[in-house]
Amino acid sequence: MPERGYVVAIDQGTTGTTVLILDRRLSVKARENREFRQIFPKPGWVEHSLDDIWGSVTAALDQALRHSGVPGSEIAAVGITNQRETTCLWDRKSGRGVHNAIVWQDRRTAEACAALKAAGREPLFRERTGLVLDPYFSGTKLRWLLDEVKGARERAAAGDLCFGTIDSYLVHRLTGAAVHATDVTNASRTLLFDIRKLAWDPELCKLLDVPPAVLPKVCASSETIGQTKGLGLLPDGIPIAGIAGDQQAALFGQACFAPGESKCTYGTGAFFLLNTGAKPAASKHGLLTTVAWRVGGEVAYALEGSAFVAGAAVQWLRDGLGIIESAAEIEPLARKVKDSGGVVFVPALAGLGAPWWRPDARGLICGLDRGTTAAHLARATLEGLALQIGDLATSMEQDSGQKLAALRVDGGASQNNLLMQLQADVLGVPVERPRMIESTALGAAFLAGLAVGVWKSRDELRKAHKLEKRFTPKMDPGAREAMLSRWKRAVERA
Repeated sequence: MPERGYVVAIDQGTTGTTVLILDRRLSVKARENREFRQIFPKPGWVEHSLDDIWGSVTAALDQALRHSGVPGSEIAAVGITNQRETTCLWDRKSGRGVHNAIVWQDRRTAEACAALKAAGREPLFRERTGLVLDPYFSGTKLRWLLDEVKGARERAAAGDLCFGTIDSYLVHRLTGAAVHATDVTNASRTLLFDIRKLAWDPELCKLLDVPPAVLPKVCASSETIGQTKGLGLLPDGIPIAGIAGDQQAALFGQACFAPGESKCTYGTGAFFLLNTGAKPAASKHGLLTTVAWRVGGEVAYALEGSAFVAGAAVQWLRDGLGIIESAAEIEPLARKVKDSGGVVFVPALAGLGAPWWRPDARGLICGLDRGTTAAHLARATLEGLALQIGDLATSMEQDSGQKLAALRVDGGASQNNLLMQLQADVLGVPVERPRMIESTALGAAFLAGLAVGVWKSRDELRKAHKLEKRFTPKMDPGAREAMLSRWKRAVERA
């Protein structure tokens, strides 16, 4: 049998599933994506069919294997990364969902979170989990499923049902229902997990009325969790050896292995994570504290901040205002002017996230005059995206006590060279873009490959992680201070 040297990465996202097959030199042998439907039963409710998700995984996996020409016998491991917080409840024997998955975007448990806050419970949740009480996270979603699905609570208590985030559901299906497990990164997003003890917290489970029998085993992010069984697409016995939530996987895929190293993923929104090392850093500036990964006996933590709107602001210029016909047009349009002409755009189109946490905030454009053009507005949009991340960086430096040395970037909008240059100018540190911007899938592959020996160490991965471009700060300090001052005044008015 040939030496096994290929890794399959399953990147199960909010709108679709991507499967990558990579060799040990990080050459992509195949990449396949399958979208699936979004279900909106009521305003503010968002669901996914577990059958649709599983179908997208198997279809993408089938096509990737066909196009790569890689025999199943040469696949060393499977790694999984996933949309975080999306909550599943399924039958332990059949693998069939008892209800649609409740997606991370879903807001149906807002009243339940408000009631817990009113009862004075938020400090306890914050201290144990590093999170805020918000319907974004999985715990209150699970309680809703147990309360609202007929017979679910009784079946869960009897051990007949499994709860998990998407990674856990995929592991169960990939192993022929043999394994019910998750990893520390996904567990840390549930409101049920003590991030210091790295264990399910009995007091929090009791507060959310969650029976212990429904919870998955919590594993490291890089270890053999189970083996493939009964798939047909893949031979039995391939190790499933890496799991991480999407943003933690991107941090690992960017080789941010040392404290103080950070990455930002620019998608519809933007997610900024800073490695804080072996101890969790409590935030006083509205950031989340989360588990970054557990590899072997080593645990790393991260601070996380998110901007609700990043690429979505560019989509709004295209679809709402019609000043561009495609997202790619914003860069050449913005380059027609040397600056924004004093125009400031606060992209609070869905409120403001960290560090402000102002859901009532609304988008604001100010500084207009008769000389303002579409190019000025395009440039102000890119500046607004960069300035949001600048505020997150400031909060992270204050919370961690570590100065940012550089920022690694990935995601679709990281391909915009002007945005990346503006980001370097705002931060005052270099911005580094890798050759492979699909850092989420790469992180899942890294974690799985490390566990089975495809790669021997993180030093080897760091050497394999190649930069495509480095953006260094170029803005005059006076111009930077003026831009930051205009931004601060505008955010206060948003």
